[in-house]
Amino acid sequence: MRIDKYLWCVRLQKTRSKATKFIEAGNLMINGEETKKASREIRVDQTFSIRVQPIWRTWKVLDIPKSRVGAPLVIDLIKEITSEEDLRLLEEVQRQNRENRLKGMLGRPTKKNRRDLDDFWEV
Repeated sequence: MRIDKYLWCVRLQKTRSKATKFIEAGNLMINGEETKKASREIRVDQTFSIRVQPIWRTWKVLDIPKSRVGAPLVIDLIKEITSEEDLRLLEEVQRQNRENRLKGMLGRPTKKNRRDLDDFWEV
């Protein structure tokens, strides 16, 4: 099965066209070898890695589906073999990004924000 179709079938990408663009951007490795071709074939017992900043998440292919499957059935098709250390690092980075996003002011300042800024600069 083509790797772009496989990523779509096991719900790692929402559409095949997004999967193709993702692969062509160099975000996929098959058996440790980087590929930029969406037409590359994937087989049972191969491993593939997807770049999720700042790590590579790795899965092993357990079976090839005939078509897209429901989320509960995905566990029968792939098994994640990413190290616990990498998953902890990813979780920490995501937590920091979430905190930074919540701390920051989004969009145009409100009237209260503006008054607070004016008071700050007057002192």
